Amino acid sequence: MRHLPSLNALRAFEAAARHMSFQRAAEELDVTPTAISHQIKKLETQLQLSLFIRRNPHPLQLTEAGKQLYPVLRDGFDRFATAISALHPNPTATTLTVTAINDFALKWLGPRLPNFRESHPTIDIHLQTTVQVMDLHARTVDIAIRYGRGAYPDLAVHKLFSDVYIPVCSPSLVAGESPLKTPQDLVNHTLLHCEWVNYTGPDQPTWQRWLALAGVTGINPNKGPKFTGESLAIQAAIGGQGIALCSSIHVADDLAKRLLVSPFDIALNGFSFYGVHLHNHLKESQIVSFLDWMRAMIVSSVTAYP
Repeated sequence: MRHLPSLNALRAFEAAARHMSFQRAAEELDVTPTAISHQIKKLETQLQLSLFIRRNPHPLQLTEAGKQLYPVLRDGFDRFATAISALHPNPTATTLTVTAINDFALKWLGPRLPNFRESHPTIDIHLQTTVQVMDLHARTVDIAIRYGRGAYPDLAVHKLFSDVYIPVCSPSLVAGESPLKTPQDLVNHTLLHCEWVNYTGPDQPTWQRWLALAGVTGINPNKGPKFTGESLAIQAAIGGQGIALCSSIHVADDLAKRLLVSPFDIALNGFSFYGVHLHNHLKESQIVSFLDWMRAMIVSSVTAYP
């Protein structure tokens, strides 16, 4: 015979540990924060263990016992939900909430969503843009499109595609008064810079790194306008304000439309885009369909660069 604590107490603890907030747990379970606190105290009494470190005004923290218990309950409740959902499959439209960084959503993903709707009419996409890393265990988002090296513990990780960083500018600059025939010709042009949110350390795709790779000298790699957001730098380049160093993914459409050109075939390696989600997700089949569609779309939208 199983001797288990109250299910309500376990649910209250799992929600509070997932959100690290009694208030947000109460909102999810449609009770008061006092009720959450009462259930957790009841659980701690039954277990004769403290599960949270409560040190106002410091943020809520799990004790070692809480850290041990939380992932077991989280995975257990996820499996319950999966099993129950399988008993009553829903034939109607499914909504997938997808989060992505602003530039990727604006320059690549957003413009292609009509194609996804045509090919998958029973799946609706709710696209959220952010520069923050979303906690998928909070279950407010189904899929996160992340940019990095692929180290995302405790999540299902699907590599989608990689990019490189290339110089781009308006076609008018290439054959203007100071034509761009070699990288050294950049000495006569304005460099446009991005303040990178998703890069830290020496891997940033900066003009300093690109100029060194190209063997260019006599140019101040830090001089020129700076933009918070790659999309702003891209628009400035389209407007003929200078030359920007941008992701080949983000400029793919503008290159195809000849709004931009890449005057040189020298590129800095970027990272990769990944689709990540919770293991055993209730909408896993729809998630896989969405990620497979993204991989297929990249084939027709990105020009190959070295």
